[in-house]
This record gives sequence, C-alpha cells and structure tokens, in this order.
Amino acid sequence: MYEFTKTKILVVGDVMLDQYWSGSAKRISPEAPVPVVKITANELRAGGAANVALNISSLGAEVTLLGVVGKDDFANKLTSLLAKAKVKTKWVVSDSGTICKLRVLSHHQQLIRMDFEQPVAKQAATEIASLTADLVKDFDALVIPDYAKGSLQAIADIIKSAKQHNVPVFIDPKGLDFSCYAGAYLIKPNQTEFEQIVGVCTDESQIITKAKQLIKKLNIQAMLITRSENGMLLIEKDKEPFLLSSKAQEVFDVTGAGDTVMATLATVFASGHNLKNAVHCANEAASIVVKKVGTSTVTKAELEQQLKDDSRHQGYSSMSVDKVKILVKIAQEKGEKVVITNGCFDILHSGHVRYLNEAAKQGDRLIVAVNSDESVKKLKGDSRPIVNLSSRMELLSALSCVDWVVPFDEETPENLICNLLADVLVKGGDYKPEQIAGSKCVWDNGGEVKILSFWDGYSTTNLVKKIKEAKNGY
Repeated sequence: MYEFTKTKILVVGDVMLDQYWSGSAKRISPEAPVPVVKITANELRAGGAANVALNISSLGAEVTLLGVVGKDDFANKLTSLLAKAKVKTKWVVSDSGTICKLRVLSHHQQLIRMDFEQPVAKQAATEIASLTADLVKDFDALVIPDYAKGSLQAIADIIKSAKQHNVPVFIDPKGLDFSCYAGAYLIKPNQTEFEQIVGVCTDESQIITKAKQLIKKLNIQAMLITRSENGMLLIEKDKEPFLLSSKAQEVFDVTGAGDTVMATLATVFASGHNLKNAVHCANEAASIVVKKVGTSTVTKAELEQQLKDDSRHQGYSSMSVDKVKILVKIAQEKGEKVVITNGCFDILHSGHVRYLNEAAKQGDRLIVAVNSDESVKKLKGDSRPIVNLSSRMELLSALSCVDWVVPFDEETPENLICNLLADVLVKGGDYKPEQIAGSKCVWDNGGEVKILSFWDGYSTTNLVKKIKEAKNGY
C-alpha cells in the first residue's frame, strides 16, 4: 500500500531520554502524604525529536537525527536505543548535558515526572544550524520538532538552508511567536498553541480564517491544527480546508502522540503522496499510539492494518457520508477505482449477494448506498421495510465484497452519488444508463455507468409472499 524504504528524512530538534520506573503502590509513605512505589521495572525510551525519528524509522524510512546531547550516560543510553532502531545520529556535544525525563508509574498511571535539563548554549545551536546546512540537500524532507529547549535558536537559518535545496520543512511549533518559522512548508500546532498566537476562536470558520491569515503572514504552504477530540484541520494555501474527525476509542496515554502525527505526516508526504492522504494516515497512526502506554511508535504494518480496518465494514455503526467522501478521495488518489450502487436491500438474499459480488468486480472499492426506513416506506408502502436501516447496513457491511455502506433519505440517491463521485455507477435490471439516478454527475466527472445482471426470481417481495402463504397454510 505504502512504500517508505526509499524515503530519506532529516530530523533536527531537541532530543531527550524518557525513563520509566514502574511498580506497585499499595501504601502511603509515613514520611509524607505520597504513595510508596515499589519499583519492579525500569524502561528507557527515546523522547522529543528522538521519538519523532524513531517513529519515522518504525515506518520503514531512512532517518538521520541531529541534536544536542551531553558527555554523559543519558547520551550513551539514547544513542544505543536509536542505533537499535536503525536511526542514524549526528550529535553536537554540549556542557548543558542530555535532557532526561523520568516518570514513575503504577498500574499504568503516571504518578510523577522529574526533568533533568539545562538550557542549550547558543554555540551548540549555531553548530546544529551549520550541520543542517551541510546535510539537508541529501534528504526528501526536514522535520523540526520544537520543544523550546534551545537546540533551535538558529531555526531561521535552518529553514533557509532547506529552502535553498527545495526540501520541504515540517515543524511542530512551540511558544508565543511563530514568526521564526516563516518560510517553512507546514507547521503543526495544536488548537491551544494556535489560539495563543491568533486569539480564541469561537467556531470552525474563525479558525480557518485566522489560519489562512497566519499562512499568508508566515509565507508557508500549509497548517495542520490538531484539535484533540475534534480531530484535525488541514488548511493549505489556496485550497479548500480539509477536516478529519478523530476516532472515538479508549485512550491509555497521549504521551508522544504529536510526535507520531508529525512523523507519519512527513513520511507519507515525502514518499510522494499529497497532504490530505498524509493527514489521513497521521490521524490513523495517532489512533494507534494513544492505545499504548508511554512514548511509543507505530510500525508500517500497524498503520496499514489500521487503514484497512478503518476503510472496510464500518458503514452500519459509525460511517458518515463525509468520512466516506474522504476515504473515496484517498482511494482514488492511490489509483483505486471506486464503484457505487444503491438499493433497499430489505431481507438480504442470494440475489443481492450475487449482484453485489458482480458490482465489486467493476473496480477496487464498493460503496453501497442504502435507502433509509422512511425512504423505503415511500417506495414500497407502509408495510416496509421489514428489516430496519441499522440492521440492513450491518448485514451489508459484513459482506467481503462491500467496503463502505452509507444511508440516504431521499427516494433516489442522486444527491449522494453526486456528492461522493465514484468512478463507476452500477445498477441491476433493465434500466438504460441515462435512467439511473446520478448518472449525469458520474459522466460529467469522467466516470462510467454500467447495467449489471438481473437475477430473476430473487426478490424480497417474493420472500414475503412465500412467508405469508406458509403462515396461512397454503
């Protein structure tokens, strides 16, 4: 599905070591009102910009990490961790030492965090900028996770070096002034960080307006605003905004989720996909990593499985038209042909299954548009449907040939078809193509309209008739 092995990414930023002490807490200390944790496990992980690099490597791309460390044991441990993960490192050694964050956990709950850090000297930051200028020309993208620890004091020079070689710069920003990021390709603030710069936004339209103003002011190409449970909002220069909702699920730990988003976004984009596709993948990667405890990564296999699971058999439970529209667009951008058909599908029978299997063979993805209960009633009479909408959608979404199931309320699915714009519109029976609802929209968009086989003798009406006859003793 995705190929990252030939993608080369340079990560420059504040690196740190994350240390986790874990154990049971069964009593309160007699010395102070705090829990006593009996430590039974000690785990080391790469944090900050190092975690971004780790995520990129986990996806299969080639990554080099440039940062400031000390001449200490923390640096040795961090270097060893990264080497095992195939992350190449180039360190600027400074007297400020290596940043380390120590977390104490009990039953997967964080009780306290202790930080070991000193400000990075300006000379070390200048060396970082100089090394970046020497290296950046050999990479497909430059990722800069800014944790405001001092490694990026010369960030304007870093961005300038990348632009001279047409290398896109992706930045996870920090602080109350984004002017230092001018000229980057994309910056990724969360909504709180964004509002600290532009002021509180009362609704989505205001966020979009202010984001466009900031994009123009900073002379950047795009901004991705992460909004927690409200999803992600991508605003590109001179393009329509792209909103992607978050996935409702159990969350264990959000530590490092932003790093995963940035790593996935940059990796997918640098491998040749557009920003919308990259944002979609980043959103799915985030939904994986928040289910893990502590600073974690996402593998290419996990991401591809998540994308596969998310795109199939979700219709009856949670799939909205807007979500399907996003998935259709992404599928088409990957060269997949999307097919759409429609019907009531009241009492699913073998005629339906044969038809849907034939429909699926017309392309790579199949959308089934289903009449709502009210729509069926208008078409078939007050006694129908026999099976309610949610059950009909659940049955259809369980079929291996069906990718997405969406409902519509009107008597015909024309508005839905014109909204989704699949590549192929199919219908069974003795219709003429021009008689099929939505055919004009599909043709105008360069798509095809096909008439498929009609399986005579298979119908819900006949099934109902047989059931009534059996009940009455005929």
